[in-house]
Amino acid sequence: MQTVIYIAIMAGVTYLIRMLPIMVFRRKIKSQVVQSFLYYVPYAVLGAMTIPAVFYSTGSMAASAAGFAAAFAAAFFGRSLITVALAASAAAYAVMLIF
Repeated sequence: MQTVIYIAIMAGVTYLIRMLPIMVFRRKIKSQVVQSFLYYVPYAVLGAMTIPAVFYSTGSMAASAAGFAAAFAAAFFGRSLITVALAASAAAYAVMLIF
């Protein structure tokens, strides 16, 4: 019974999170400041969730830093997503073998 209550509470919170913006912002947002802020929110949230996971994923800060550097360099030079992921994985693996 307790599990059902927990699931109902989680469902309610999830519904509220999705429903409230629709109810609050019924009209198109005309403010350039608010529009530009909302434009960058997904990127900021993605970065805030991803960067800590990158540095704690391997258990070795050196391997994580090497993987991050390799991914950053590959992405900077316009490589595809699979190339970036493979470069990061290979760099982290190589550093794990050394240390």
